[in-house]
Amino acid sequence: MVRNVHSREFDVPVAEAGALLDTLGGPDDVLWPSPWWPAMHLDQPLRSGSAGGHGPIRYRVGRYEPGRLLECGVDPGVGLDGTHTFTVEAVGADRCRIRHEIDGRTTGTMRLGWPLAVRWLHDAVLEDLLDRADAALGTGPARPATWSPWVRVLRRITGRSPVEAVPVPDDGLLDARGADAADAFAVRIGPGLPDDPRWWARALFRDLPPVVVGLLALREALVGLVGIERARGDEFDPRTSTDDEVLIAADAGHLDFRCVVRTAPRRVVLATAVDLHGFRGRLYWGVVRHVHPWVVRAMLARAARRARDQVTPPARPAAVSSP
Repeated sequence: MVRNVHSREFDVPVAEAGALLDTLGGPDDVLWPSPWWPAMHLDQPLRSGSAGGHGPIRYRVGRYEPGRLLECGVDPGVGLDGTHTFTVEAVGADRCRIRHEIDGRTTGTMRLGWPLAVRWLHDAVLEDLLDRADAALGTGPARPATWSPWVRVLRRITGRSPVEAVPVPDDGLLDARGADAADAFAVRIGPGLPDDPRWWARALFRDLPPVVVGLLALREALVGLVGIERARGDEFDPRTSTDDEVLIAADAGHLDFRCVVRTAPRRVVLATAVDLHGFRGRLYWGVVRHVHPWVVRAMLARAARRARDQVTPPARPAAVSSP
C-alpha cells in the first residue's frame, strides 16, 4: 500500500489558496512547478472527467469542487492503482492548508520503481509546488525546498531539462549575421514568473552555478599562458536594453562577444554570437565551444529555479458581502 502526504499552511484566507488550485492544468497555471518539472496538461478545462497528466504519469479527474478539492484517478497502466487528491481547507479565519495525498497500491514494475525512484521525484515535485504556492500567495517560502542528491541523480538519468536549443533570433539587438559562431537556448516560463529581461540578465550573470564559477576561475588561470587578456570584471554588464531584450557585449583582442537575453511569451531566450580574431581566438573558441552549450544550459536552469521565488501574487478574490 502507498499513502503519501504533503501539506503546508498559509496565512491567507482559504479562498486565495483555492484560487490557485483552480488554475491547475490550465494555460494560467501558477501552482504546478514547471518548467523545472514536466508541465501538467489537461485535455479540457478543469472539471470532472478531464484527462491528462505530467510526464509519463496519466490520470483522470474524478471529483472536483472549485477552490476546495481535486481528486484524480491514476490510469491503471502507470502501475499505481488509486487516487491523488488536492484539498484546500481553512484552519482559521485567515489561515488555510493545502494538502496532497496519494492513496493506492503499486503493481508490476512500480512495486520496485516507487521506493527506488518515483517516490523521491514525487516528493520533490510536491515540495516545489508548495513553494510555488507560498510565492504566489506572497507568504514565502521562508526556506525553499532543495533537491536531495538522489533526486539530482535521478533527474540526470531521466535527462529531464527545462532548457532547449532554439533558432538564433534574426531580429532585435543581436545581429548574428556573419558571426563565426552563434547559438541560442530557451527555458519555458509559466504564468506569474518574471518577464522582465533585466531580472533574467541579473539572475543569469550575477548568480552563476558554482561549477560555472569554477570554470571561469580556471579560465582566468590559463588564458594568460597563451597571451589572452584576463577578464576585467564588467564583461557581463548590460550595454543596452529594450522592453523585452538586454544586450551584453564585450570586445577583446581574441574575440568579440555578444549576448542577448530576450523574454518572449512563455519563454526566456539566451542567444550568443562571437567573432573570432586571429589564431588565439580560434584556439580559445576551439576549446570553449565544447563547454559553452553546457554552461548556458546550466545558467538558464539555475535562473529558472530562482524565478520560482518571484511568482507574482494573483489578484485577491473579492470579498463577498453578506445579504
